[in-house]
Amino acid sequence: MGRESTDGGGRTRRVTASARATAVAAFALALTACSGGDGADTRSPDAPGASGTTVVVYAAASLGDVFDDIAAEFESAHPDVAVEFSLGGSSALAEQLRQGAPGDAFAPASVDAMADVIDAGLVANHADVFATNTLQIAVPPGNPGGVTGLEDLERSELVVALCAPEVPCGAASEALLQNAGVTAKPDTLEQDVRAAMTKVELGEVDAALVYTTDVLRAGDAAEGIDAVGAESVVNSYPIAVLRDARSPTAARAFVDFVLSARAATILEEAGFGPA
Repeated sequence: MGRESTDGGGRTRRVTASARATAVAAFALALTACSGGDGADTRSPDAPGASGTTVVVYAAASLGDVFDDIAAEFESAHPDVAVEFSLGGSSALAEQLRQGAPGDAFAPASVDAMADVIDAGLVANHADVFATNTLQIAVPPGNPGGVTGLEDLERSELVVALCAPEVPCGAASEALLQNAGVTAKPDTLEQDVRAAMTKVELGEVDAALVYTTDVLRAGDAAEGIDAVGAESVVNSYPIAVLRDARSPTAARAFVDFVLSARAATILEEAGFGPA
């Protein structure tokens, strides 16, 4: 298996290009309810275009580990299909796709990034939101900087990492800090949330604003501190089959599995919220 790196009732939320303005203003597109899968995907890998194929998924860096777990179960049920991931910042991935990078599916950490790809005519049909995430303050073990909340990110003696504002975790961080009336003093702006989290794990910074799922994934390598108001700034994760997918049947099967109840359980165990 090569890797680069809707809830239980079967309800998902759909992203459409016409809802783009709402996404920019409120970090969410206008969404309509639609029916999703309610169990393991039943599409046969022997269907035309699916047998012995590879599905290339461009996915947000924050999805890396959980998508590995989801892909492992998908590949077990579809032994003739391999799933590979190209992971990175959502805005950078969207730009790669707009520049013609080949891929079969797209799963950013932002409905705005998905809207950019939809507007470019690169989505086969529609996009569905399959998970959500919120921010948390990550600190090294023992919290050497004595961080207790967002206001500490203003302290000049602390080394602070934030995601760059053009990527979803950075946009969410900006919104959260603005809502809290905090002017953070970041020493570094990272191009994806995993890069910010790595600096915490290596002890290179005293604090970083990252997703709750990244703190959970880090285990003993980091500690998480809840940020007041984080529940009001939620990132939604949409997924879609790309219009020029080289393996459209297999890609549709993988996307359907991501929208299934089984995948929702895997996502929940990794700390993601429901769609």
